[in-house]
Amino acid sequence: MDFSMKAIIIAGTNSGVGKTTITIGLIALLKKRGLKVQPFKVGPDFIDTGYHTIIAGRPSRNLDGWMMSEDYVKESFYKNSSDADFAVIEGVMGLFDGVDGKGLEGSTAQIAKILNAPVILIVDAKAMAGSAGAVVYGFENYCNDVHIAGVIFNNVGSENHYRILKEAVEERCRAKVFGYLPKEKSIVIPSRHLGLVTAEDAALSDGFIERLTAAIEKNIDVERMLSITPPPLHPFTPSASNDMTYTGDKKITIAVAYDKAFNFYYQDNFDILKRYGAELKFFSPLNDKNLPDDIDGIYIGGGYPEIYAKELEANHSIRKQIKEMAEEGLFIYAECGGLMYLTDGIIDLDGKRHEMIGVFPAFARMLPKRKSLGYVTVETIEDSILAQKGSQIRGHEFHYSEITDMPDTIRRVYKVTKANSGEERLEGYSYKNVVASYVHLHFASNMEWAENLTKKVVTAL
Repeated sequence: MDFSMKAIIIAGTNSGVGKTTITIGLIALLKKRGLKVQPFKVGPDFIDTGYHTIIAGRPSRNLDGWMMSEDYVKESFYKNSSDADFAVIEGVMGLFDGVDGKGLEGSTAQIAKILNAPVILIVDAKAMAGSAGAVVYGFENYCNDVHIAGVIFNNVGSENHYRILKEAVEERCRAKVFGYLPKEKSIVIPSRHLGLVTAEDAALSDGFIERLTAAIEKNIDVERMLSITPPPLHPFTPSASNDMTYTGDKKITIAVAYDKAFNFYYQDNFDILKRYGAELKFFSPLNDKNLPDDIDGIYIGGGYPEIYAKELEANHSIRKQIKEMAEEGLFIYAECGGLMYLTDGIIDLDGKRHEMIGVFPAFARMLPKRKSLGYVTVETIEDSILAQKGSQIRGHEFHYSEITDMPDTIRRVYKVTKANSGEERLEGYSYKNVVASYVHLHFASNMEWAENLTKKVVTAL
């Protein structure tokens, strides 16, 4: 494939150095200059992709070396960038942070190697001067297969501070220093206790974007940075999965919950469902009084239902309809926030209970500290609407709540194993044709689950 567009990876020395800020600023600036920009996010994060999508005007995609095969990473990257002028890939955590400390699996560096894409390293310069050279030198020499093309400093205190940082890097390192962002609160993305405020919360105002792009234009040599970034060099041959089409007689329609409370979805999951013949109709559990017409199943993803628990509770009509659909045997698949929504209620940090749908006779209780974070492998321990016993798929979980007092009468159809510790638990709560879990599955790790889902939607009714 002749691939002339360019790409860079915005990576960091660690989490919280400003990768997202610089990524969205660069996307906005390139778009302002008339370029079509395709954004990507390394790892399982949903919030950053939401920001990218709003700014770029096209869906951002996750590239994850643990939940996806190397071939699928290439396929997703090239397929979705084919009509773009430039691809901007935001990394995850620090450049070499992955599933464990032994290799690169799940890291930004792994994606850089797979695509042969150049890396721009973001370094938080707060409380740092000449030591910046040692930091960049270490990153450059840690893995020779990863090309660190340049450096951008964040939280720089003054022009003199930047001069010292630049000298320290360029004296001993191969990477070029392209500029910096000053220490300035007006260009910092707002956050909440669970992470960044989502794009659906309208956190990125026009004024914010204007200030950010102005700061980038003033302090970062964007033209120089883009001029030395070659296109990815690794070849790409489309797989047969790209040609997947549904040939059945029945049209499969899945209602997807999507609004401020539920917006954590992998775009690839939507695409994979469509490959198997699904039509997706989006609805809002917050605002809509009725489910979409003529649906065969419901998909409720993750999000922040606890933030909007009062509004979700107040929408009696939609809760009643979903409960009735579950009792009638309609297929419902839910993840994390969707699982919480299907319980009897959510107990907030003040101990107040907010009534939810009540498919599962238990409560989702919010916790002051994070309950779980990380990659997991899911194996079915009995047949379900998603897969037969013994089938495996990969996913990720991140939540600040726990399910209390789920009775033994509710089946557990998953064995969930944490990738970094091997710790196991039984989960995947199932009632009639409902399956719900804290795990965000990625269908690219086992597309049969998506295929089974669409088949079961057809046959369950």
